[in-house]
Amino acid sequence: MNSSFNTILDSLPGIENKAKELKEILLANLAMIGEIPAPTFKEEERIEFLINRFKESGIQRHSIDQVGNGVGIVKGENTDKNILLVAHTDTVFDESVDHTIQIQPRKAIGPGVADNSLGLAVLATLPVFLEQLDITLENNLILMAATRSLGRGNLEGLRFFLSNFDEPIKAGIGLEGVELGRLSHTSIGMRRGEVICRIPEQYDWSRFGDASAILTINDVINRINEIQLPQRPRTSIILGSIKGGSSFTTAREAVLRFEIRSESSGMVEDIHQQIEEIINEISSRSGESIELDIFAQREPGGVPFSHPIVQKTRRIMNQLSIEPRPGPSTSELSAFIDRNIPAITLGITHGSNVREKDEAIDINPIYKGIAQVIGTLQTVDGGYCEKD
Repeated sequence: MNSSFNTILDSLPGIENKAKELKEILLANLAMIGEIPAPTFKEEERIEFLINRFKESGIQRHSIDQVGNGVGIVKGENTDKNILLVAHTDTVFDESVDHTIQIQPRKAIGPGVADNSLGLAVLATLPVFLEQLDITLENNLILMAATRSLGRGNLEGLRFFLSNFDEPIKAGIGLEGVELGRLSHTSIGMRRGEVICRIPEQYDWSRFGDASAILTINDVINRINEIQLPQRPRTSIILGSIKGGSSFTTAREAVLRFEIRSESSGMVEDIHQQIEEIINEISSRSGESIELDIFAQREPGGVPFSHPIVQKTRRIMNQLSIEPRPGPSTSELSAFIDRNIPAITLGITHGSNVREKDEAIDINPIYKGIAQVIGTLQTVDGGYCEKD
């Protein structure tokens, strides 16, 4: 029997308190998940851990698909529709990094603990929370640990699942470790790539100027910075990192990583074309090989601020004294948008040094974050987030 939305709101403090009581289980899952390296395309061990947790929770319907996604389905009272709760499995840290997780009284510290070991830990522990709270859902709940999300993964795991799952999905909820209050409901247009400059083996050293892949990349950066960006639609070019050379000799290769972001897919395409022209011109002038490699992209879209799933989630956050921070993202939302499935992304706690080796999360706010997730899940399940 569905609870009324007001009843769900009233139950949130009790859910928060129950989450505190189950602290040891959650933090144990967090530590064990976080200490398993999971760079993009190498997430198998984490997925196996999640599947074992699903089995221990009594989830009979579980599987690993062709691209490595781990899926557990909690059967609902009414099996016609499904709610998909997803957390990405991969991190930006490879196996060479020490993945030790420190659990302190107020913080958990370690590479990937915020992005996204905490999201996975909540996913792994959620069946225990629902059982302890005696919550039974009307709809099937799909718990999914998605692979190949970051970087060159380009959300391949979630895209594959949505393309091949043949049952109706009512709504999607993405889980991210940080930031509490995050309420992403739209995706911005994005293209992510690299500019790779190489000095050919047969470079003509009699050409004008001193050849260096780093200097050439610097020229590319200066030209990109000259591109005129509009205020509307909101548009930006993010220069993420530059890497090149190995010592005091001439750098024969350099790589620039960047993202184009805009509310308009047309503007993303236009800037992409301008960067291609810049590269072609500089390559022709310098005699160096410059390659543009675009390996990830998103299309803009999503549900409006006025959509019931956004409205009701804001009320849930307010009830828990969480300040809502609605806005766009480049997360798993894009894959839901491509399939016309209403979806949001939620953050679970506050964090710092995200994507650094000493990444950290605050423990105490986690329980509000979990209450927010369960409250939103119940609200979607009860039909209170459906558009008239």
